[in-house]
Amino acid sequence: MVSSFVSAVSMRTHFAAFTRQSMVWVVTLTCLALALTFSQTVHAQGSKIGFVNTERILRDSVPAKAAQTKIEAEFKKREEEIQRLGNSLRTAAQKFEKDAPVLSESDRNKRQRELASLDADLQRKRRELQEDFNRRRNEEFATIIERANAAIKRIAEKDDYDMILQDAVTVNPRADITDKVIQALGTK
Repeated sequence: MVSSFVSAVSMRTHFAAFTRQSMVWVVTLTCLALALTFSQTVHAQGSKIGFVNTERILRDSVPAKAAQTKIEAEFKKREEEIQRLGNSLRTAAQKFEKDAPVLSESDRNKRQRELASLDADLQRKRRELQEDFNRRRNEEFATIIERANAAIKRIAEKDDYDMILQDAVTVNPRADITDKVIQALGTK
């Protein structure tokens, strides 16, 4: 009796596994058939597909270079202040290393706390600067992306593209229209 129960459970388990495996195959074959149908339809219609490299636009376009220069100018004063704090901390640490052998225990502890406080302040200011810089850069780049998207739409309409992709893994250079977009962004 127990063996027939185990056998029935085993049959259900195998059937469930078979059913899952069958469903995976059915779904896979359906997806392949749809993809083949879509690719034949696209090929039959002679679709025109383009590609845009967003990273290059954000690096090489005139607005991106102008934004980078503008942001660097905005943050230059804070960067110089952090540089001065770093130099001051380094000088204080060197002085402490030199004076440490002749300092009393309480003076040594006091100066170590001061150095730790200066270091924590420096690290906090660096972190705040980096966060502010990234936020500001993202704001500027969002504007550039909006302008790039508008340029891409104009190019797509003018040159009769059916689809334009951004940031693909691999692309035939013939489909790359990034230079056209960069040129369109450079002229107003």
